Amino acid sequence: NFQSAVVFPNKISTEQQSLMLVKRLLAVAVSCITYLRGIFPESAYGTRYMDDVCVKILREDKNCPGSTQLVKWMLGCYDALQKKYLRMIVLAVYTHPEDPQTITECYHFKFKYTHNGPLLDFSSKNKRNDSTITCADTRKASVLLIRKIYILMQNLSPLPNDVFLTMKLFYYDEVTPSDYQPPGFKEGECEGMIFEGEPMYLNVGEVPTPFHMLKVKVTTEKQRMENVDKSILKHGETNVPLQVLRVDRDDPEE
Repeated sequence: NFQSAVVFPNKISTEQQSLMLVKRLLAVAVSCITYLRGIFPESAYGTRYMDDVCVKILREDKNCPGSTQLVKWMLGCYDALQKKYLRMIVLAVYTHPEDPQTITECYHFKFKYTHNGPLLDFSSKNKRNDSTITCADTRKASVLLIRKIYILMQNLSPLPNDVFLTMKLFYYDEVTPSDYQPPGFKEGECEGMIFEGEPMYLNVGEVPTPFHMLKVKVTTEKQRMENVDKSILKHGETNVPLQVLRVDRDDPEE
């Protein structure tokens, strides 16, 4: 009697199926990060399963206005994702309420669209044709991504006691109307953010479907990485799920 966090169809044959899966996976990833980083209380989460992984899912909790706000932001993200405008979500943690531009940790969720979207070649390093991506591939990559988020978040040193969240959305400008803002968002006054301390950039993983690609990256304070077993940062073939997590220095988009 358990509820599944993400329903994987036998075959992802429509863009709508892919969109639903990516939305749910995004919700799981954001929920797991905020849960494991201690941002909201236990009462703000429900329990679901993804294959054999028990995951926490954020929900609207009347006793926790912050969780309700984040759920609303997620609905705005879904609107931009559905329209194929959304390029990247940056969920950032900051410590000074009057200065949301100076952040101490952030999580990047990047999106690419492979059918009639702005980017057809979604991964130059991975030459696979999008039609060769099976649901089994997507399922395996999804579970691996969530496992890696769990391992990383459980190994990072805690955040400061009082933290705040902000969310910024970036669009594919060539297809997004200049006046578009999804529900819950307003035009940003400033794109830049200042990182407090010495940043460490980590690729957590990516999930392909025949229609979408989701990539997740984390930037954290280097000192919070001190407890992380360095072997999990190496890029190589072993049974440790986090092996492919690595410092990212060669991404031209960064």
